[in-house]
Amino acid sequence: MLNWDDPLAPPAPRIPASNPESSVSSTEAAQAPIGQTIDKIPGVSARASDMPRPAIDPVAAKPINVEDKRVVNGLADINQLAPFKYPWAWQYFLNANKNHWTPLDINMSQDVHDYQHKLTLEERHVYTNVLSYLTTSDILAMRNIGLAVMEKMTAPELQIYQARQVYEEAMHTWAYQHCIETLGLDQGEIYNRYRVVPEINHKIQMCNQRLESVLRPNIDLRDRDELENFLMAYIFFAGVFEGTWFYNGFSPIFALQRRSLMKGTAEQFQYIMRDEVLHASFGIRVCKQIILEENVKLDPKLIQHMWEEAEAAEAQYAHFLLPEPILGYNAEDHIAQFRFIANRRANKLGQETPFPGAKNALPWLDEQANLKKEKNFFETRVTEYQTGGALNWD
Repeated sequence: MLNWDDPLAPPAPRIPASNPESSVSSTEAAQAPIGQTIDKIPGVSARASDMPRPAIDPVAAKPINVEDKRVVNGLADINQLAPFKYPWAWQYFLNANKNHWTPLDINMSQDVHDYQHKLTLEERHVYTNVLSYLTTSDILAMRNIGLAVMEKMTAPELQIYQARQVYEEAMHTWAYQHCIETLGLDQGEIYNRYRVVPEINHKIQMCNQRLESVLRPNIDLRDRDELENFLMAYIFFAGVFEGTWFYNGFSPIFALQRRSLMKGTAEQFQYIMRDEVLHASFGIRVCKQIILEENVKLDPKLIQHMWEEAEAAEAQYAHFLLPEPILGYNAEDHIAQFRFIANRRANKLGQETPFPGAKNALPWLDEQANLKKEKNFFETRVTEYQTGGALNWD
């Protein structure tokens, strides 16, 4: 019998009943004639025919009309998946499942050597603070989708992809933790940096404010003010947080990888980046669908303020991360690339370009999301991402 307190424990041996006369074996029960009352079986006192039965309404509900489905405020049954109104959401789910990986797929032995013997003090500063920022951020992303967004969706095909997204955010957190453990870093010190380093804490608090404003389960999205606030929070997480801060946030590690340093960490970040590309793309598409269905007209000044506030926070973070350039990468590159990616995300949302004239400071960054990984079978297991980077942001 399964031990529910410890499901991995070996099954406990069955103990024979102490009073065989008062026990009913499965054989006796199976051999009882059909229709025999339960009270004729020793140890059981009630008749089956006496048990109360629930009343069944012969016409419980009308069939679902697919046009009644909406992203939010829908009138259809949230438990009925098909017919789809948003087949593209189901395709995101199918694509995400082609992209499965785990941190244990990646060899980190060279990273240990690089960190201990090759990285400069400035490069260690970059590496550890990127890990500190990202691991806290992915937990925030997981909470946002799992607790604030998914339960407000009223079409199950949207929720199913978002459930996969929650899993992937947990996987990303495992990847960062795997790097921290493998390199033997001080976990308490790394994980507390977001609380004690102002430049990291500021970005996290911006996220917390957006999240807490929509975390309430009793929000009525038929209220226009609540709907617009929810939409602004979702745009922030899809466009700024995952679409720009995350996308740009991996670049310091990729700058090390381009010099053949910390390649195991960078490979994990490539897989994470491809997941995040899908997350941001999906979130932006959902936001556009809400705007269309609910006829929402967001204030352009609020959108512009959101981008400028995010840029200011990113600039502070970049100067903390890179007070001095590391070979091939500096704070100005990081900030310029933020503006360039922000313009992409805003244009995809159908909004005005927040930073006109921004240039692509790191043209190699997009390659990290589009590169297929093929490995020698005898060196490590094959971990090719099939579709994660196949998104055209232009």
